[in-house]
Amino acid sequence: MQVAGMASNRGRNLLAIADRAPGGAELAVVLTNDADAPVLEAAAERGIPTEVVQRDEDEEREAHEARVVEALSAYDVDLVCLDGYMRVLTDEFIDTTPTTLNVHPSLLPSFKGRNAHERVLDAGVKQTGCTVHVVTEDVDGGPIVTQEAVPVYEGDDEASLKERVLHEAEFRAYPRAVAAFAEGRVEVDEAAETVRVDGDEGGDLPARRTTSEDRVRELRYGENPHQDAALYADTTATEANVVDAEQLNEGAKALSYNNYNDADAALNLVKEFDDPAAAVIKHTNPAGCATAATLADAYADALSTDAKSAFGGIVALNRECDAETAERVADSFKEVVVAPGYTDDALATLSEKSNLRVLDVGELGEGDDRYGERFTEKPVVGGRLVQERDFQSPTRADLEVVTERSPTDEEYESLLFAWRVMKHVKSNGILFATGTETVGVGMGQVSRVDAVTLAAMKAEKDAEGKSADGAVMASDAFFPFPDGIEEAADAGIRAVIQPGGSVNDDDVIAAADDHDMAMVFTGDRSFRHS
Repeated sequence: MQVAGMASNRGRNLLAIADRAPGGAELAVVLTNDADAPVLEAAAERGIPTEVVQRDEDEEREAHEARVVEALSAYDVDLVCLDGYMRVLTDEFIDTTPTTLNVHPSLLPSFKGRNAHERVLDAGVKQTGCTVHVVTEDVDGGPIVTQEAVPVYEGDDEASLKERVLHEAEFRAYPRAVAAFAEGRVEVDEAAETVRVDGDEGGDLPARRTTSEDRVRELRYGENPHQDAALYADTTATEANVVDAEQLNEGAKALSYNNYNDADAALNLVKEFDDPAAAVIKHTNPAGCATAATLADAYADALSTDAKSAFGGIVALNRECDAETAERVADSFKEVVVAPGYTDDALATLSEKSNLRVLDVGELGEGDDRYGERFTEKPVVGGRLVQERDFQSPTRADLEVVTERSPTDEEYESLLFAWRVMKHVKSNGILFATGTETVGVGMGQVSRVDAVTLAAMKAEKDAEGKSADGAVMASDAFFPFPDGIEEAADAGIRAVIQPGGSVNDDDVIAAADDHDMAMVFTGDRSFRHS
């Protein structure tokens, strides 16, 4: 796509488009109505042809625009982009040129016209931005192609706001709009004065995302003391979460960056279960998890998986915390406890621990009602990764038995429990379980057989009153070789749940048969890389 740019001054948006070539678009010419406009030199440095068409003193607007159109006719352009072109265009131009875009420094329809930044500040609004729109007879009123929001900070003046809108909004929105045209994803209905961009409406992963979050508190530091950090809240979130959770024990220190991260991981894990469940998290990995007839027993079973690693960890519960559970939680050092409520006696017990933060996240809901947020996201340099959350929760009927021996009823129960917990273990991950409690966890290993070795070692050395002998094993991805099965057999594992799909599945299954193991395939892996 060939683009004609028109500016009366610096034309920084045009130069940004030229430098980025969004969607493969090229700036074919830069035209200005001022022979002294700085954009001319900047365009020449980039090898972009330029045209100067100044308006004579007594020249009618239409006559001047006819000369502008004539100058542009020497270039085969598909799109015209205005950037600070200080003239209101008439039908003489609009009706004889390709689609023309302009960028306005506010979120239209608010603050049309000149001096937008000054009026934004006078109005005291908390958010402004920019709008890329199709140019029509209605000044600043043409159909909108895209917008980009930026916050207005306390202490902003016109200059600082102008600079931020340019760099944080216009430099994003204008190239995005040009790319949409260059890629053929835009339909302009001139009669209806509407614009449709493919992918922007409907669907779960749109082509364009607009997010707005408010900073709710500054944190002491980030993952490490030399890193600054803050917490931002999505005010539209409906799912029970730790960001909105009330800290009940007044006077305890505020949560840190790592506390929030771990507490979120812990809460997400216990949401998996309908029965009373407890989890202890350390560095976003489960040190232990269990379900039981009572919350206190579930916590005791989770803690006994690896009480050593649970020291200084995060506890999450999926029921109102009662006095017995609170007494067990308070018996050893923990950083945070998260639950959907506390009895008065439980809160009194937990509040005696000055370094324990007590969070009430409110009702979790039941079944699918526990989940209001479908997607998770991870910032990366230059962008953001967005994906659906891992909601898979296979039933017994979903599992494929691939060995000579089928699991027993008790093994099926353990396998399904282990798989749900495994979803929350960092990859490569291996988890041993007995009944509905964890026995050993091998997480974050670059070798799957090493993850098995680690889980076996943790079960042997750190589990209290538990053993890998007779337990089941969950693996978050397939076994590439039989060595993982051999290692598990040495530890006493009797049944395995894994995705399957390796080119060596036959060898892995044969190894399981050699040790009279039962093995089931889920057909889906459950990686968790962050």
